[in-house]
Amino acid sequence: MAAGASLKRAEVPQTLSGRLAAPTVVLREPSVTGMPTGATQEIRVLTACFGPGDRTAFNRHRTAVTVHVLEGHFTAEIEGRAPLVIAPGQAFVEPPELAHVGHNRSATQPLRVVVFYVIEPEAPFLDPVGGLG
Repeated sequence: MAAGASLKRAEVPQTLSGRLAAPTVVLREPSVTGMPTGATQEIRVLTACFGPGDRTAFNRHRTAVTVHVLEGHFTAEIEGRAPLVIAPGQAFVEPPELAHVGHNRSATQPLRVVVFYVIEPEAPFLDPVGGLG
């Protein structure tokens, strides 16, 4: 065996099963606006559970917010756009500063989501908006 071949094999980390996990791209948003520009930002990851028929407050976010659906179907009603239904395993980006509301339209099934966003330290997650909801 050549010395180079054994070196390459030694560089590959091994897992207990001998296979490496491979990531799956759930969402790739090539152009996002409204991201924080300060010298310091926070990365926040939240979970939310919605019972049947539950919804969010009518609100807007100061930066883009990514929602990944784990269970159920999330219906996003964003100002000026047609409603969007996000299924389990899918994700979408809520644009900054657009008023919206999110629903679990199911009468029987729960909804679970993970929310990711980057924001200026101490800034609130959302700003409530009067009106729709």
